[in-house]
Amino acid sequence: MKRFVPFLKSDPVVAVVRLQGAIAAGARGTLSDASLRGVLEKAFQKGKPVAVALEINSPGGSPVQSSLIGARIRRLADEAEVPVYAFVEDVAASGGYWIASAADEIYADPSSILGSIGVISASFGAHVFLQRQGIERRVYTAGKSKSMLDPFRPENEDDIARLNRLLGQLHETFITHVKTRRGAKLAENPDLFTGEIWVGQAAVDVGLADAVGHMVPAMKDRFGDKVKFRRYEQRRPLLSRFGAKLTSDALSAIEERAEFARYGL
Repeated sequence: MKRFVPFLKSDPVVAVVRLQGAIAAGARGTLSDASLRGVLEKAFQKGKPVAVALEINSPGGSPVQSSLIGARIRRLADEAEVPVYAFVEDVAASGGYWIASAADEIYADPSSILGSIGVISASFGAHVFLQRQGIERRVYTAGKSKSMLDPFRPENEDDIARLNRLLGQLHETFITHVKTRRGAKLAENPDLFTGEIWVGQAAVDVGLADAVGHMVPAMKDRFGDKVKFRRYEQRRPLLSRFGAKLTSDALSAIEERAEFARYGL
């Protein structure tokens, strides 16, 4: 009845968005800017929430998608004038931490893993195998820089230098984002931007998180015991829910499992 009486104050509502999995574009990505657009817009705009809480459990992934998601969160928060709180579960590392740092405050479990502020590129080399099998690799390009790091050809020093330059640029963008968002909260720690990770209270000590705590008690402490939670979830594509794209889904699950395994999870 309360909702129909204008002079009675409604209980505060916190919109909760769960961000679970690796970050990548396209159908293979569990988290992407496109897949989260509708969920985030509803969370910030529906029902006038007093805050948006992000439940984050992500080992990272695409730097571009991480940046786009983080930028969308900040844009919606500024437009709605709604504060954002991130609550880290198992891990918010690399791109996962990029998204977490878009929040105004970050909370972690005592065993949560945070950080990994760095950029990684991994591949393989199969040119020796091809030679042993008597297979010749043939590549033709227009433009001397068109082909780079072909796994079926020997490594080229110029290609390695180009890759290192690109990784360095992405790393600097990541560092700038974290410094902009966390500011004076960050400790003067030489390992902060080396890709190192921290657990629970240690992450708080270096300024990557604001406190150790969990969502419900933290939000009740801030907005009162009557605070309500409204959850917004990503919806899987219809075909995927009926078992289609099984091969693609299986490969995505394997890749995601490998990302979490990097942190012992």
